[in-house]
Amino acid sequence: MTASEVAAAVTNRTMTALDATEAALARIAKAEPVLNAFTDIVAERARGRARALDAAIARGEKVGPLAGVPFAVKNLFDVEGLTTRAGSKINRDHPPARRDAVLIERLEAAGAVLIGALNMGEYAYDFTGENFHDGPSRNPQDPTRMTGGSSGGSGAAVGGGEVPLALGSDTNGSIRVPASFCGIFGLKPTYGRLPRSRSFPFVASFDHLGPFARSTADLALAYDAMQGPDAGDAACTTRPPEPVHAALGQGLDGLRIARAGGYFAANLFPEAREAVDRVAKALDISKTVELPEAARARAAAFVITTVEGASLHLDRLRTRPNDFDPAVRDRLIAGAMIPAPLVDRAQKFRRWYRARVLELFRDVDVIIAPATPCVAPQLGRQTFMLDGVELPVRANIGIHTQPISFIGLPVVAVPIPLEPMPIGVQIIAAPWREDIALRVAQALETAGVARAPRPQIF
Repeated sequence: MTASEVAAAVTNRTMTALDATEAALARIAKAEPVLNAFTDIVAERARGRARALDAAIARGEKVGPLAGVPFAVKNLFDVEGLTTRAGSKINRDHPPARRDAVLIERLEAAGAVLIGALNMGEYAYDFTGENFHDGPSRNPQDPTRMTGGSSGGSGAAVGGGEVPLALGSDTNGSIRVPASFCGIFGLKPTYGRLPRSRSFPFVASFDHLGPFARSTADLALAYDAMQGPDAGDAACTTRPPEPVHAALGQGLDGLRIARAGGYFAANLFPEAREAVDRVAKALDISKTVELPEAARARAAAFVITTVEGASLHLDRLRTRPNDFDPAVRDRLIAGAMIPAPLVDRAQKFRRWYRARVLELFRDVDVIIAPATPCVAPQLGRQTFMLDGVELPVRANIGIHTQPISFIGLPVVAVPIPLEPMPIGVQIIAAPWREDIALRVAQALETAGVARAPRPQIF
């Protein structure tokens, strides 16, 4: 069941919130030996929350648009009583969180039920979903393949039907990549739209939080529940909430939609090209636009990411270098040695690039682009061939996502159900226009072009 279906059934009293919770826990128990999506289960908390919801419904009280919906969160979100791992070994020595992250509080205020915390790449510096300490999360469509990262557990849990809704983070593509590989919908909102309060950071100037789901409507319900200013995050907008769920059915009338060419038409496996072609055909797209200097944007994103990440972890690198995933540690050390003038140039270029890209939205409302260059690779794969060049998998899965999060644009990743594996397409809009991106996603879903494959039975 989707989150919308669960909420409707619980509200209408054809299912109890406790039933929904127990069903999720049973599914998790069955699937986890295969998927390895969860690192922590809060079963008694979930049951208590569900019972309280059922009692409120029995009293005739309104319990919110996500009534009884089980959800889980990437383990960089603070969960009261759990240590916030952020995918690392080092953080496990920290005391348990004393309060939930703001987005957890908001989802529960809307009636949702937290089930647990999810596997992720160490300190969110990962595109594969292969955690060095907890083992890899595994793709629900083919457990021999990657989920993508760094929100790999979130992708596996929703794609595998363990929960209908999950939260992740996206710095350079960590919502859109797992959504693409696992065949589900993901939303990276505009930078600053959703507060990051009480979540473990990676790159403060790039970090976004957002939902995964099996339908566009579920993304919209969760997004609406989580909006609003919060003083705990200095980057969070003071704009009032702008609900999107009610507008999903407005269709595409009046929307100007283009396809990203140039950089985004290169470095693609055939399946990624086919997915974009299907979306372009369904939307009757005739216009192509080119994001200027997208390759340089990706390079600048690399520089800023590794430098800010190194700054965050400098003390841990000095005192506990052997407790890192070696691949993460070495990238962070490299970031600590990048000369300041290069960082300054990257930041100046970032401002120029943002201004040039925003000019494109004078003539178009939405741009479509590939989410990943390929379907999910096999676990452990180190390299792949892109346009005749052998490249590292881990560093290049996000080749088409990094130039977008670099300037904080809102994106919906929609799953295109190819055989044998699904793959995602990015629906990109101007800042604060999540409503438009979600309308396009809804239209593709209604037409059957975008669809989450049925979860496998493990």
